[in-house]
Amino acid sequence: MALTEKEPDSERRRVTILGSTGSVGCSTLDLIERNPGAYTVEALTAFRNANGLAEQARRIRPALAVVGDPGEYGHLRQALEGTGIEVAAGPEALVEAASRPVDWVMAAIVGAAGLRPAFAAIQQGAILALANKECLVSAGDLMMAEVAKHGATLLPVDSEHNAIFQVFDFDRRESVEKIILTASGGPFRDLDLSSMADVTPEQAVAHPNWSMGAKISVDSATMMNKGLELIEAYHLFGVPHENIEIVIHPQSVVHSLVAYVDGSVLAQLGSPDMRTPIAFALGWPNRIATPVARLNLAELGQLTFEKPDSKRFPAIELAREALQTGGAAPTILNAANEIAVHAFLEGQVSFLDIARTVEMTLTKAPAAQINSLDDVVAIDREARDTARAVIALL
Repeated sequence: MALTEKEPDSERRRVTILGSTGSVGCSTLDLIERNPGAYTVEALTAFRNANGLAEQARRIRPALAVVGDPGEYGHLRQALEGTGIEVAAGPEALVEAASRPVDWVMAAIVGAAGLRPAFAAIQQGAILALANKECLVSAGDLMMAEVAKHGATLLPVDSEHNAIFQVFDFDRRESVEKIILTASGGPFRDLDLSSMADVTPEQAVAHPNWSMGAKISVDSATMMNKGLELIEAYHLFGVPHENIEIVIHPQSVVHSLVAYVDGSVLAQLGSPDMRTPIAFALGWPNRIATPVARLNLAELGQLTFEKPDSKRFPAIELAREALQTGGAAPTILNAANEIAVHAFLEGQVSFLDIARTVEMTLTKAPAAQINSLDDVVAIDREARDTARAVIALL
């Protein structure tokens, strides 16, 4: 596993941001604009938000702007007419943007749609700042093999994995006893199971600590995000799943911990602001200044921890079982979850139906092995069809 082999030189870093109009993408651009002269932006991409992408492109002046939805191409082209910025659209254009030679790529396209662009960035040997956990969940073994093959560098941007990265002893892996992933518990941490059946999408996306997109916020509310992060941590750090622990930490100040064989436990702490882990990746191996609120432990007063309730949050165990099963199971888990979350946000299923859909899809989907990215795409597509059929029966 090659997480930290390629170090940048001292020249201006050339970057591409995949998913620039989302929460992570906007935070990345905020940091870049706060460090004038340090970065040159090659490409910005969005899925459907042509207006937001055009505004960013006019401000940042990348060489290329790509919208994933071909139907938005005319809109984007018109908005950027006369700027000299190259405009493209469609899934293949996203891959081409990721393939352009740069030093650093932010992979912030949500869901399985980010797979091919992330692999394209790896294959050109870039530093890949990975904010898309679904890539490692759906294709972890393949992705880590590509990182090693192409001499790329993989830097985790999820606050939990970024925290682990900062305190993990890569040179003495045998000294690591376990990894401890922290979870806020989301907005329904104290809600009883019967009440959870009636929560609305508006309630589910109202995360108490973090500002995130709708899909990621719902994953936090179901705690599926922590199940996906468990699988991600397994691939990133090579720690057996039974040595990856999850604890609820409502304050979201301790972002994760690494326990060592001598009894030491190292943690990374900070205010809950995604600009901190993004800045760590953007400046790596150096650190860059951010406007993030500084942590004041005396004002905070206390930090609390508790075990997650598997009856109210079954998604964690579903993910652990999928990891144990191996093969296509994590890919199926991720695909079914994406479909179920979308259905919940559209008012088609209840909050508790999200985990039910994932569990039933895992039961119904055929077992398979993954040997290529094409296998991942095919299994993902079939799992989505199965999940939709499950939802139709709920």
